[in-house]
Order: sequence, then structure tokens, then C-alpha cells
Amino acid sequence: MNSVEIAMKMEQEAVDFYTQCAGKTKNPVGKQMFLSIAEDEKFHIACANKVIQGHEFKPAEVTPLSAMKKIFEENKETMLQRMASTADELDALGIAMKMERETIEFYKKAAAQATGTEEKAFFECLIRDEEEHYAIFNNTHAFLSDTGNWFMWEEHGIVEG
Repeated sequence: MNSVEIAMKMEQEAVDFYTQCAGKTKNPVGKQMFLSIAEDEKFHIACANKVIQGHEFKPAEVTPLSAMKKIFEENKETMLQRMASTADELDALGIAMKMERETIEFYKKAAAQATGTEEKAFFECLIRDEEEHYAIFNNTHAFLSDTGNWFMWEEHGIVEG
């Protein structure tokens, strides 16, 4: 199995996991987050098929962070409501971050070893998208774990005494 085929397998595993997480998440914004990232991973699979078939690779027009920003903007009221997160949701985010870190490392090695420009461009795009996925999961985990500090960090708040 070559690197692109391995990437397809990894991406499918991510689709399955994130879809499962969305089904178990009670928070509607969290559900949308997991489903949005699962769609990114489905796009990566389609791109991998194009690379395997020798077709031109084109990255997505919308980055994962910009898609997530739109989801959060559309659900601002829901985000402002304090919804208790479950240990399972926090565990899922932890697993997602671990998966993304491992995936990024594999894609960096694959990009360095890529033989063609399309394959190299494909892996470089995957690295960017997976790094954004990691940032989304990390930020969400921080938000759910400690909302007060998350708002201060995000707003660069200064506590004056």
C-alpha cells in the first residue's frame, strides 16, 4: 500500500470516528463541528482518488477554520449558553487531537517522500487541513474544560486587581 492509499484509509477512519462522535454529542454546535470535519475528511478521500488516478489535485476552496468560524457565528446564541460537557465528549476531543497529531506526522513524512508534484501538493494540503482540525479540537477542548479562562485567552483579557 502506498502513502496515498494509506492516507485514504486514515481519512476513512477519521470520517467514521467523527460521524460517531457527532451522533453521541448533545451540544448542537459540537455535533456540527464533528460533521463539518467529517466532510473535510470525505473531501480528502475524493482528492486521494484523483491523485491515484493521475488527475489534477485542487484543494478545497474553504478551509476548515473558516468553515468552523461560520458555524460558530451562525450559532452564537447557542455558544453563549453554558452547556455542560460530558466526560465522553472531552474524551472524544482528546482522541481526535491524538488522531490529528499522528496523521499530521504521517503526512509530513509522506510529503517529504512524495515523488510527484501532485502527490506533494496533496500531502501539503492535508497537513494544513489536519493542523486546522487539531486547532479546532484543541480550542473546543479548552472551551469545554474551562470556559472562563478560554474567554479570557481568546479575548486576550487582562485581569486587573
